[in-house]
Amino acid sequence: MNPIVIAVAANARHGVSKQTRPSIRLLAGLGVEGDAHCGVADRHRFHVRRHPARPNLRQVHLIQSELFDELVARGFAIEPGSMGENITTRGIDLLSLPCGTELSIGTEAVVRLTGLRSPCSQLDTYRPGLMAAVVDRAPDGGLIRKAGVMGVVVNGGTVVTGDAIRLTLPADPHQGLEPV
Repeated sequence: MNPIVIAVAANARHGVSKQTRPSIRLLAGLGVEGDAHCGVADRHRFHVRRHPARPNLRQVHLIQSELFDELVARGFAIEPGSMGENITTRGIDLLSLPCGTELSIGTEAVVRLTGLRSPCSQLDTYRPGLMAAVVDRAPDGGLIRKAGVMGVVVNGGTVVTGDAIRLTLPADPHQGLEPV
């Protein structure tokens, strides 16, 4: 299956979930127009308290819908946007991509991946036990975060359900995604 967008979402207020929409507009260097996390500086409430001028590496949140399939098997009914993502994808393993990968979405938008989303306890307010369900342990004991990836908008544009996603990997050597 070729990678595609299966849903887009935004929310002007901070909270766990975002409302799905017919389209969202990505703004270069800022994020999703009208979303609470849009801006040059990091807008995540926890980060703002500690580092108010920190650059916003979390402008766009993407989750692969294959995670929802996994969660359904564990008893969680999750809908696009409900875990706070702006773009829900299908057909691409976002978590395995290297930092700096560029996702060309639709005809105009380009998002550069900056890191992993660290799941937080707010997920448990949406569905008790969800936070534990989106983390795992690697054989070496390391934490595996499955709650999506974060990126910055390199080129703005409108993103709609059904848009194709094309990958451009960064130059070697590749670095894995780390929490941002």
